[in-house]
Amino acid sequence: MPSVPLIEESAASPEVRAVFDDIKATRNTDWINNFWKALANDPATLHRTWESLKEVMAPGALDPLTKELIYLAVSVTNSCSYCMASHGASAKRLGMSKEMFAELIAVVGMANETNRLADGYRVPVDERFENLF
Repeated sequence: MPSVPLIEESAASPEVRAVFDDIKATRNTDWINNFWKALANDPATLHRTWESLKEVMAPGALDPLTKELIYLAVSVTNSCSYCMASHGASAKRLGMSKEMFAELIAVVGMANETNRLADGYRVPVDERFENLF
């Protein structure tokens, strides 16, 4: 059960409706998912989060599938069931295969394991890995 009511379009304030309309237009869809309906309880957070998401997920140096795979990997690591479902569906729509998903999960698991080992042992960063950019 959600901790806040889900704001349906019919009950949305003009400020929230404007964001909902932008979501539908940007995503070329006719519905608003529950994540945005929950955030609509705080219109400022809804607006800020939508604007940030649009900017981050917009076309850039990384292709859309890669961005969705990264989002999915972080969602798995953070145990966000909603984000795993949402971004898993997006990645699948963009071409993620079962094999890609299995490999992604293997990488996520391995990264989490080695991250914990490196942190637990307090492994110092090798000098040649510093200042790569």
